[in-house]
Amino acid sequence: MASAARAPICRFVSEPILALEAALARLPDAAGRVSGLRFKDGAASLVVDVGGLSAGQRTGLEQAVRGALAEVTGVAEVRIVLTAEKVERTIIAVGSGKGGVGKSTVAANLAVALARAGRRVGLVDADIYGPSQPRIMGNSARPALAGKQIVPTESYGVRMLSIGQLVETGSALAWRGPMAASALGQLIEGDWGDAEILVVDLPPGTGDIQLSLMQKWKPAGAVIVSTPQDLALIDATRAIDLFRKMDVPLLGLVENMSGYACPHCGEVSDPFGSGGAEAAAKVMGIPFLGRVPLTLTLRRASDEGVPPAAGDGEEADVFAAIARRLLERLTA
Repeated sequence: MASAARAPICRFVSEPILALEAALARLPDAAGRVSGLRFKDGAASLVVDVGGLSAGQRTGLEQAVRGALAEVTGVAEVRIVLTAEKVERTIIAVGSGKGGVGKSTVAANLAVALARAGRRVGLVDADIYGPSQPRIMGNSARPALAGKQIVPTESYGVRMLSIGQLVETGSALAWRGPMAASALGQLIEGDWGDAEILVVDLPPGTGDIQLSLMQKWKPAGAVIVSTPQDLALIDATRAIDLFRKMDVPLLGLVENMSGYACPHCGEVSDPFGSGGAEAAAKVMGIPFLGRVPLTLTLRRASDEGVPPAAGDGEEADVFAAIARRLLERLTA
């Protein structure tokens, strides 16, 4: 008798759950992301894992789940808890001791080369006072906001954020150190989705931005960019010393503007010297990642917002090789 009385209650509990599960099964994007499904007093509740999704994808998935469950007979309310495991990102700082050595060009092309190697990459233009990445990456689109986070835009398979996308072109930013550090925080803590590597293009020198990055976000390592000439190498040594004092591993040194091939006769000259960065890397015990030649093609491509690493040819191969060596250093 007691057993017969309980049977209708069991059916009443299980049938809505089965209907809810069937509704979720029709949502391919929800596969593997839903747990803790419950139904009581007309309310369906569940947990949805949105880890690795962009702000738009999270909103779309939540709306789809809510809509599907709301259509099930007997459901008067849908309660959804969104959870996301924090993505562990590898931060690579790209720095130089002085300006004018092509650091931003190297950072942009390195990010593109890493993306072409199959990595999910974000590019942070941390040169608050002189942002170059919108020009180099051909992307001046204004980022959207998702709550309190800035949503990166994308170019050549790389997600990107730059203060240059948020202020009027040519505007002078007369910000003191704390304001610049706060802006850096907004960029670093943007909505990077499932990006696994953040390439951070630092301002030249050894100032507040560098210290803020190293103290708060602990880069996995640093790449130093220098030209072969002695003066640039002296300044690069100061940047290297700062990273070492802050216990940031030196992933390697890149020699930029290394040799110039005349577009008319093909003769190679060395206006900034030759091999100086490689020799300095050896003396300082730093891996040498490679040389980037000084070519008219590279200069034009950077001005036109088309990173050579995104295409084919000699320049693309150079950056692909540097990216490959960098990844080897990261996993060593």
